[in-house]
Amino acid sequence: MRLGNLSNTLILPILTAAFLGAAFLSMSCGQIDIPTENIFAIFCRAAGLPFFSEVPVTPEQETVLLHIRLPRTLVGLMVGAGLGTSGVVMQGIFSNPLADPGVIGVSSGAAVGAVAAIAFGLSETSLFALPISALCGALAAVTLTVFLAMRHGKIPMMTLLLAGVVVGMMLGAVTAGILTVLSEQKIHQYLFWTIGGLDYRRWDHVVMGAGPILGGVAVMLLMARHLNILVLGDVEAKAVGMPVARYRLGLLAVASLVTATGVCISGNIGFVGLVVPHMMRLIVGPDHRRLLPSSLLAGGTFLVFCDAVGRVIAYPTEVRVGIMTAFIGTPYFLWLLRRSRNTMQ
Repeated sequence: MRLGNLSNTLILPILTAAFLGAAFLSMSCGQIDIPTENIFAIFCRAAGLPFFSEVPVTPEQETVLLHIRLPRTLVGLMVGAGLGTSGVVMQGIFSNPLADPGVIGVSSGAAVGAVAAIAFGLSETSLFALPISALCGALAAVTLTVFLAMRHGKIPMMTLLLAGVVVGMMLGAVTAGILTVLSEQKIHQYLFWTIGGLDYRRWDHVVMGAGPILGGVAVMLLMARHLNILVLGDVEAKAVGMPVARYRLGLLAVASLVTATGVCISGNIGFVGLVVPHMMRLIVGPDHRRLLPSSLLAGGTFLVFCDAVGRVIAYPTEVRVGIMTAFIGTPYFLWLLRRSRNTMQ
């Protein structure tokens, strides 16, 4: 068996094991240590199963695991998986490995929604006011970008990319303008959100994100074959009878919804949608039937692992996951940019 075939055969089991391993690492590490056997014992007791009954578990460990770390881990896995798959779709649609889910204004729109919620005091009325405002801002920005790029029912990819840049710059100016009139406390609150983090995530955040993210990821996985055809080009896609504009717009809408929901519940976390898809493409190849599930597992693993490392690397201070992903993603992005430049020469 060749190495490439061996890699493609083993990559999903390896990534699945890493996915589960990162989840258990996230649930076990922190200010209160919870060994793996205690985690199994707590889950079995919560489910009414007789296993691991001899393992001593303190009420403090049970409370921390079930009400703090488990929802935090689930949010991290969902957001990482959503950003990973959305990044694959964006890179496939734009035929550019440097594209990421924020390229059409998702992140800048979410920032405007978040800073508006803080400026008008909505974030003080409800725990969900800020994330919901961020979600609305992200979806509005994507809608505006698509509207500006659409011509006669078609969406030229270069025009869409340029429209995304313009909308992002405009919304960035709006965000900066609002920040100039905010108090220092509110500016700190906005900066705390925009860094991106999984701290203080609760079951309500899991419920808020589960439907759009899991549903959107499922749709993108089912559309893997169609994405393979779209990547070949409009001429080839039309030759097999595919309505290119409809499928492209549909995939774009789903990827944007998943990304916007991820930003909504975790803040603005960068580089996952850029680094993970490209790394998986180097390992499993360009076939989206393998690339999408691989990026799903790798994205969740990467984000949760970064979150776990951020909790212990500077203990007792916690380094937020948005900072950790940037530290890891920036060098890789620069290498990727240099590699792409050398390829074009």
